[in-house]
Amino acid sequence: MDPIFKALADPSRRELLDRLNARGGQTLRELGEGLGMSRQAVSKHLAVLESALLVTVVRQGREKLHYLDPVPIRELADRWIGRYERHRPAALSPLEQTLEGTAMDKPEFVYVIYIQTTAEKLYRALTDPEFIEIYMGGYGPESTWEVGAPVRWKMDPDGEFEEVGQRVLEAEPGKRLSYTWHTLQPMHRQMFDFASDEEWEKAVQERSKVAFDIEPAEEPEMGIKLTITHDGFDSPDSKMLEGVSGGWVVILSSLKTLLEGGKFLDEPA
Repeated sequence: MDPIFKALADPSRRELLDRLNARGGQTLRELGEGLGMSRQAVSKHLAVLESALLVTVVRQGREKLHYLDPVPIRELADRWIGRYERHRPAALSPLEQTLEGTAMDKPEFVYVIYIQTTAEKLYRALTDPEFIEIYMGGYGPESTWEVGAPVRWKMDPDGEFEEVGQRVLEAEPGKRLSYTWHTLQPMHRQMFDFASDEEWEKAVQERSKVAFDIEPAEEPEMGIKLTITHDGFDSPDSKMLEGVSGGWVVILSSLKTLLEGGKFLDEPA
């Protein structure tokens, strides 16, 4: 917890977190506007926040986009606040909303997790249907994982894989995987409580996409860095965005547990 407390101790760094809480995906230049600090000073503060895992950086072309990662703050709250006053963590919900994309101008979900494994094993875990079924709880995709190939999806643990219009966009083993996402299915209408037929018909037109970027962590002892970016939503109020935001956090946590426990992938075929 020491790096987190150190990072939060500086008012300039807290200001940067506030700005990312208000709008994720900002560049270094955007974050520094109106702060009265040099570009170098802002960069140094961001480096401290990133080393404390409070800020996640995602490269988009030549730009580096910065996002708030509220998970360490939630862990800090659970450790130092939750045991004394259980009602306080609810005040952290705006930070959680940033992770879920509801406070962003560009609706998207970006999440980073570090896993003690190899890039090859992690990519296999993202593409092996038997392994996917374990950490997704019986749901999940299957495909040949060639660009343009269909991604069939199992919507029910007891059902079959279905063609729902998903396609592989990019597939670079050990580095990157991306595919289009399915639209809302009939089962989701009651789940998300759509008030009218018009609202439902509009919602089912939304077609998002998900990408997994795999790279070595900045610090070797942290293992492999997996960045998931789910974007293409029509608005911050998207029901699909709402659904995948919480879902991906649970799924990736389960994936991390399985890989770091050395289960399944190390077993002979």
